[in-house]
Amino acid sequence: MKFLFSCICFVWLVQDHAYAQTDTSTLDEVVISANKFSSQKKNVAQKIDVISKNFISRVNAQNTGDLLINTGNVYVQKSQQGGSSPVLRGFEASRVLLIIDGVRLNNAIYRAGHLQNVITIDPNMLERVEIMYGPSSTIYGSDALGGVIHLRSKSPQLSTGDKTLITGSQFFRYTTANQEKTGHVDISIGSKKLAWLQSYTFSDFGDLKMGDQYPDKYPDFGRRSQYIDNINGKDSIVNNKDDRVQRFSGYRQWDITQKFLYKQDENITHSLNFQYSNSSDVPRYDRLQDTRDFGGTTGTSLRYAEWYYGPQKRVMGAYEFNFVNAGFLDAFRLNINYQDIEESRQQREYKRYDRFDSRREHIKVAAFVLDAKKNWNENEIVFGLDGQLNDLTSVADRTNFITGTKSKLDTRYPDGKNKMNFFGAFAQHSLKMKNEKWVLNDGIRLQSVSLHSTINDNSFFSFPFTEINQDQFAVTGNIGLVYNGTNKLRLYSNLSSAFRAPNFDDGAKIFESSTATKRLVIPNPDIQPEFTYNADLGISQTINKVWYELNTYYTVFKNAIATAAFQLNGEDSVMYNGVMSAVFASQNVRSAFATGFNARLKMGLGSYFTLDNTISYTYGRYKNADGTKTPLDHVPPVFGKSSILFTYEKLQGEVYVQYNGWKKIKDFNLEGEDNTQYATPDGMPSWYTINWRGSYAFTEHFMLQAGVENIADRNYRYFASGFSAPGRNFIFAIRANF
Repeated sequence: MKFLFSCICFVWLVQDHAYAQTDTSTLDEVVISANKFSSQKKNVAQKIDVISKNFISRVNAQNTGDLLINTGNVYVQKSQQGGSSPVLRGFEASRVLLIIDGVRLNNAIYRAGHLQNVITIDPNMLERVEIMYGPSSTIYGSDALGGVIHLRSKSPQLSTGDKTLITGSQFFRYTTANQEKTGHVDISIGSKKLAWLQSYTFSDFGDLKMGDQYPDKYPDFGRRSQYIDNINGKDSIVNNKDDRVQRFSGYRQWDITQKFLYKQDENITHSLNFQYSNSSDVPRYDRLQDTRDFGGTTGTSLRYAEWYYGPQKRVMGAYEFNFVNAGFLDAFRLNINYQDIEESRQQREYKRYDRFDSRREHIKVAAFVLDAKKNWNENEIVFGLDGQLNDLTSVADRTNFITGTKSKLDTRYPDGKNKMNFFGAFAQHSLKMKNEKWVLNDGIRLQSVSLHSTINDNSFFSFPFTEINQDQFAVTGNIGLVYNGTNKLRLYSNLSSAFRAPNFDDGAKIFESSTATKRLVIPNPDIQPEFTYNADLGISQTINKVWYELNTYYTVFKNAIATAAFQLNGEDSVMYNGVMSAVFASQNVRSAFATGFNARLKMGLGSYFTLDNTISYTYGRYKNADGTKTPLDHVPPVFGKSSILFTYEKLQGEVYVQYNGWKKIKDFNLEGEDNTQYATPDGMPSWYTINWRGSYAFTEHFMLQAGVENIADRNYRYFASGFSAPGRNFIFAIRANF
């Protein structure tokens, strides 16, 4: 923290004398996410960050979650190495909307806890990422309570001459903390009218080693002293030879992208976009730390011999039609897409060879998005229709390894027909006044959502219902004003609302929480949508070569869905998997608020150095019926990043500090998703890491990258994470392009 404040003070003292070759202004930056078509960032009333192609290449992240962490503006929770759950303004998982190339990734089983779906996007194929902060339902519909992360992948390149254009890139990366080995290759072949792009990425991540410098008060924090291994067909508790190695955290992943682009004429293009992502089994590392009192001679021991996600498979196909100067319209776009997603959860308790439980979900998602734009005088209106159809199949069984027999098991979601459909219409308008000095943004969306679910086998729990039916309707909107003054001063304010319709994971899930909390979450057919109402106020300016931005916000969270005590057939506790568990269900039990700020200060120092600082703070509380307040879960501690970037001809280097403040136990939500069992008795300790990365371009087509993360080898965890971050980590990569 002292380092950060010293940097900020230094920046303000020298800003009048600062000069750099790189312009720090971002006001003229083009963004697409704000209204579906290209517009200048300075004319948008909502706070938006853009992660550029150069930043993506320089960061050289292992997955898309790590890429977001490196911005210093997005918090990411991790339950295992194969996981990354972005947090925007205290909203996480199904309350943050993920989009890839205009296609919604959020589906009917996105959960409200912690997600790992963002890692199914290959960071090596990303051209840019646009992050919209705050409610964003006007443009994108349900789920955008905290914001939108819009990921855009590379496109095929058409030739501008008579000669076929062939471009491509490849790289290999190795890291020491987890023995990561990643290889990537992509190639684009284009003529004047037709272009094709193909890419392959394969990653092999070993068990991750945590840092060795522990907080003084917590010398054993996160250590993996024991694990369960199957030796000669029998479960055995084994002492870890190196308790800093997080045994059973490694996995493998492969990603394939294929795109076709056809330019029919100067105004019309057609494109096909195919994406495939799959993985090996991904160990649920946090659950492998759970303990349980088995009684008898065993006593308290590690609970799970196995707990892992099965292969995370995502298949997407999308066709897009683009028409500019389309008669009355200035632009018209139609996107038709289909996704096929499979995920599963596999678990077996210690020495329970008769009880290997497998729960598998298969969801098929068909969708369309139709957008149009019209300009007249100083006005611009973007309007459109969209829809998404979800079809879910949920199955489960239990295998007895002793006899080889399988038996029925309660499914995670209802075992009958499960359908959830979204349909919406929106309009977004902007008015530029006085030569764009003043810009008005306003918009509205009408959205309907239907959900139907049936329980075929009700013998496991004898629920008092066998069907769940919901028909929801919501109206959301936004209005904002931007002032673009002299000296590149920009002031902006925005009022916006958003909603999230409860999905199968909210209203129809059967879920056992960790051993520490001993809860069973059951379906609740009466759950209703959540809403957020937000006010933003921001300022940004460029003075010489200094650029700063300060954004503050206040969000009201209405009808908030949270797990709370419930009853099943008049009972508040039931026996489940041999554990007496309290009955809970998702309910609209609370209202809440979240407020905070984000600040960024960027400046040039001399001809070759750029200093960049970010800091984010969020404070959130639930309002209880008795007038008291309890912490809102998912709210991160203060966090940020400070860096100094050096660029000279072919050489580039960066020294940066990432940090998190304390998250005291009094600020944890004890009934939510903050995972107190994976923190210390006082909460999650503060930390900072000192890091370095650099590159040297030997030629225009060949580059060597290297870096050292966590140079001091600190032991730390991100708040709400049951998995420790890497210790000292050396990174080496070779990149080539043509």
